[in-house]
Amino acid sequence: MEELVKTFHIEANLLAAQIVNFVIVLLVLYKFAYGPILKTLNDRTKKIEKGLKDAEESQKKLQEITQKEKEVMTDAKKEAQTIIKKSEEEAKKNAEMIVAEAKNKTDKAIADAKNLIEQEKGKMLAEVKSEVAELVAAAAAKILGEKIDSEKDRELIERAITRENRAN
Repeated sequence: MEELVKTFHIEANLLAAQIVNFVIVLLVLYKFAYGPILKTLNDRTKKIEKGLKDAEESQKKLQEITQKEKEVMTDAKKEAQTIIKKSEEEAKKNAEMIVAEAKNKTDKAIADAKNLIEQEKGKMLAEVKSEVAELVAAAAAKILGEKIDSEKDRELIERAITRENRAN
């Protein structure tokens, strides 16, 4: 070791002073440079980890929301189908009721029309009978040359009409 000291001209005092200076510089650099840089790097690492964690949570929430959205859409479609079915059934019932009501009205109108026709037929027959009776009475008066009393007229007319109805 002595040779080394002589060859490189190393002095112990100077070496000790350099070691102390090196330690002081090392402490100053640690305190003012390495410490803050290390702290900044740790802070950034924590921020990045927090950002990744938040991104994962956001991704999970997005997946949950997407899943819920699909469920809501499925439920909405089912509900819409149910509503459509109910509406169609109600429309069929209403259509059947309308058809039945229309049929009833038509049947009633036909029955009323038949009754009216029968009444008109009765009136017309009564008018025709009356006119025929007058014509028969006039013809009988011309043929017989004299007027028969009204009771005889009626009797003759009734027999003529009765024969006419039997012939038909």
